[in-house]
Formats: sequence, C-alpha cells, structure tokens
Amino acid sequence: MKSETKLKGKDLINIGIYGAIYCVLLTAVAMLGYIPIMMPLLTIIGPIVCGIPMMLFMTKVKKFGMVTIMGIIIGVYLWITGMGFWPAIFGLVFGLIADFVDKSGDYQSAIKTVIGNGIFHILLFGNFLPLYLNPDKYFSTRQSFGQDYITSLTNIMQPWTAPVLLVCCFVSGVIGALFGKKLLKKHFIKAGIA
Repeated sequence: MKSETKLKGKDLINIGIYGAIYCVLLTAVAMLGYIPIMMPLLTIIGPIVCGIPMMLFMTKVKKFGMVTIMGIIIGVYLWITGMGFWPAIFGLVFGLIADFVDKSGDYQSAIKTVIGNGIFHILLFGNFLPLYLNPDKYFSTRQSFGQDYITSLTNIMQPWTAPVLLVCCFVSGVIGALFGKKLLKKHFIKAGIA
C-alpha cells in the first residue's frame, strides 16, 4: 500500500509536463495585462484557459501530493517571473487544499475535481495581492510601463476589487474545469472519473 501512494518518476514527469504547459498558457494570457482594463480580467481568462491542461493533468493524478507540487511549481514560476513571493505561498496553500478536496473523492469524483480546480486557481490571486498591500512598491517595479498605465491601473484596482477578484479566481476555475472536462470527456471516461 505504501508503494502505491508514493510518488514515482512517471508522476513527477506528468507534473513537469503539465506544469510547463500551464505556465506557457498562463504567460500568454498574462500578456493581456499590458492593457490596464485587462488586468482584473486575468482572474477570469487565466483559470478558464488553463482549466483545459489542468483537467487533462487530473486524469493522470492518482496520488496525494501531485496537485500540491503543481501549485508550488506554478507559484514559484510566478515568483521568478516578477510577481513577488505571494503566488508561491498561495500555490502551496491552495494547491494543498485542492489536493485534499481531490483526495476526498479518491481522485475519481468529477464534482470534487471541479471544486478542487476552483480552489487551486485561487493561487492566481497571489499575483494581485502586492498591488493591494503595497501599491507604491508594486508600481516602483513597473515604472517602464509609463505613468498613464500606472494611473489607469490604480484607478481600476480599487481596494473593493480584491474580494471580487478572489471570487473570480474560484468561479472561473470551476468554469475552466467544466469546460476542460467537456472538451476532454473521452480522457475522463478512460481515466474512470465519473
């Protein structure tokens, strides 16, 4: 029983492959953030677009820890690419919570996989936290974007938008999972996820 729950090389390879696909798609979506009005919409577009590879990844997940590691990888990637350390913390915390939710359905429950994906995508809110906690420091690293961009984004990202974006990450993660599940129905049937 112990060997069945231990992560093996194949599991780590799957995490690496799907983590890389996820990061490439997320980076492509993040380019929209250069347009100030699109910045808050990243909490909707990102989880929906990335729901497809995430759901394909979930057909490979049978062991606890795989979703957590995926969250850590994405969080650290966002940290390295200049989004601060919060995504790494959110990646660990919400990756772990999503892993527990998925595990509670023995990685076979479609509804728990969908809910787990919503929880998992809360990690993307970590990108926005510095903007709310310390906007001066956040914008000091983005001076090259120009004052018009900074002013526009400051006007858009009012403090009241923080809980809205947090909820958007979860809801869009659920929508992304449903979309991914529908698109990959054949893979879900083969994996035995009802």
